[in-house]
Amino acid sequence: MTPDRLRAALDGVPDQEWLDAALRRVAADPGEIPRLFAAAGRHCGRGPLPDPPGWTADEAARVLLLTALRAGHAKTVTALYRDGDAAEKRAVLRALPLLPVGPAGVPLLLDALRTNDTRLVAAALGPYARHLDQAAWRQGVLKCVFMGVPLEAVADLDERADGELAVMLGGLAAERDAAGRAMPADATALLAQLSPREA
Repeated sequence: MTPDRLRAALDGVPDQEWLDAALRRVAADPGEIPRLFAAAGRHCGRGPLPDPPGWTADEAARVLLLTALRAGHAKTVTALYRDGDAAEKRAVLRALPLLPVGPAGVPLLLDALRTNDTRLVAAALGPYARHLDQAAWRQGVLKCVFMGVPLEAVADLDERADGELAVMLGGLAAERDAAGRAMPADATALLAQLSPREA
């Protein structure tokens, strides 16, 4: 995902002038971002965008506001995540791969992975999850399976999945089987794919 693609997707938002002005304000005065970040849903709408799939208008607008910052990204995203509602937290998580924050956003991912909000868990395992250590990443994948979050939400799944994840998925599959509950199809397929690596 790129800021240019998100900007193009927002060409038809209800209040285009507000968005343009908000982006200019944030670039000129970073102190404006908390107020504008919270107001994005009211001005840009909260509905799904046709492209990119899986994004809402308010989420894309909030990500653009963060990319308009000239400095202080790590401190700002931490504050916005801490004080935000679920939609605002998700926007912060989805913005992280586009911001020069290095691994400073990892505590936000770990917090999101402790929640029971499927949208936050999915966002936490997007492209920025490359900064998670392998143990935390495996736990996140397992939580996706447990909560029914489609594994297509997990960035770099094929590259990072390993034998230890296969053991964890096998244990969950055994528990579910004993309880008469099926594993999601994508988790079953991943386990089958990983099994030769275990052999």
